[in-house]
Order: sequence, then C-alpha cells, then structure tokens
Amino acid sequence: MIRLVVANQRGGAGKTTTAVNCAWYLAAHRGRTLLIDADTQGSIGVLLGVQPARYLKDLVVDGAPLEECVIAGGKNLDILCGGKDSVEVESALAAVSAPELNLESHLEAAAGQYEAVVIDVSPAINLLQACAIMYAGNVLIPVGMDLLSLTGARAVCEMIRVLRQRAARVLRIVGLIPCQVDHRLTITKLVYDGLGSLSEQFQVPLLPGIRTDQNVHRAWQARMALLAYSPAAKAALDYVAAFEGVMKVIEGSRDEQTQTSKDAF
Repeated sequence: MIRLVVANQRGGAGKTTTAVNCAWYLAAHRGRTLLIDADTQGSIGVLLGVQPARYLKDLVVDGAPLEECVIAGGKNLDILCGGKDSVEVESALAAVSAPELNLESHLEAAAGQYEAVVIDVSPAINLLQACAIMYAGNVLIPVGMDLLSLTGARAVCEMIRVLRQRAARVLRIVGLIPCQVDHRLTITKLVYDGLGSLSEQFQVPLLPGIRTDQNVHRAWQARMALLAYSPAAKAALDYVAAFEGVMKVIEGSRDEQTQTSKDAF
C-alpha cells in the first residue's frame, strides 16, 4: 500500500491542492484511495463540499470504525475529514506512550481496504504531523513561489532528519514540488535556486513544477479536484508529471528494499 504525507510548515504553499489532486491521481491509477485531512483548518471538506457525519476525531478519540468515519469523494476515493476538533486527536496521542503506533493502530483497517493513503497535515510542527509522517514513511513537500514557503520546506526536511534518528523505520522525502510557478517573476528564480540547494543538501528529488493556472481556482469553485474538473489544464498536466515522478521514487525505493532483503539471504 502506498502511504504519503503532504507537508510544508508554511501555509499557502499549495499543500491541500497537491494532496487532493494526488489522492485523485492515485484513485484513478492505483485503485481505492483514502484521503485524510489531519489539518485543524479542515480545508479538504470545505473545498470539496463534503459534509461527513464523523471526523478524524471520532476515529482516534472515540474509537469509531474507519468505515463509519469516511465519506465518498469520487470514484475509488474516500475522505476522512478533519477540523477544529482535531486538536483533541493531538491530546489523545500525547496521552499514550507510543503515539505513532497509536495512530497506526486506528488506521490498520486501511491496509486491507485501500491501495493508497494520502494525508494532508497542518502547516505547523505538531505531534499529529509527526505521527502521520511516521505512519506513512513517505513525505511530499509542495513549495510555493515565496521565500517563506521555501523556509517551511526546509523545516520539514530538518524535522524528518530528527525523526529518522528516533524512528525504527525508513522515512523518506519523495520530492520537492514547486507550485504556482510563473517564470516571468524574479522571485521564481530565487525560490528555484533555493530549491536546488535544498534538493542537493538533503538528497531530495526536485519534481516538475506546477504552473499558475486559473483552472485551479475554478475547480475549487466547482468543489472538485483539478484533475477531475479540467484534466487537460496546464496545471493538471504538470501535476500528473509530478505524481508520476513521485511514484517512481516510491517504487524505486521498494525495489531497493526488496533487493537488499534478497541479498541478506
């Protein structure tokens, strides 16, 4: 099963747009997919216009079954919504000795029901984000074309380096994905230069960029993922190219692990 967290410590980096469209891509190309909103803003439910009866809090805090907490978001796509009460999830995780294992236990059912899980986390370092990263093992970092977004991306890279030191599992950054790219602007070159340095320092792939596109906003107005609303739009085509790159990284890492296991025998 593919597990992926979409994270940046800076808001407005294209994180939720990337998470929703990545989940839609996986649902179309890999099979049944679960999209989890672990952001207290609850943006995914609002942007897609879904109104679930239960939320992430009901799953983790109240112990409700996973299948009762998800809501259909499209063909092969289910959504587990978050919201302001996700702070209770944070408190519940903080109260146990192994919070990352606690979250994983609540998502165990996903392993048998889904081919992929995508988690959108808050733009701030917190326990829920750390547990989501430990659960998923793979992190995708969207970066908007501003210097604060670049700083937020670096913070995620540093956080994962710290988590690796205490985690008994592989944690990898599967790519930096530039968002809202307009090469006519001077700031774009500055951010790309910074991304190049970040990519080299942390040995992280720099994925194809997502060009600015009004269809992104039109898709949200229609309460749809861009890949569903306008699959031929330039930003949609860019996203597909970027997600194909992500899958190559994840599957390449799997092949390396399989070969390493074979070599051990």
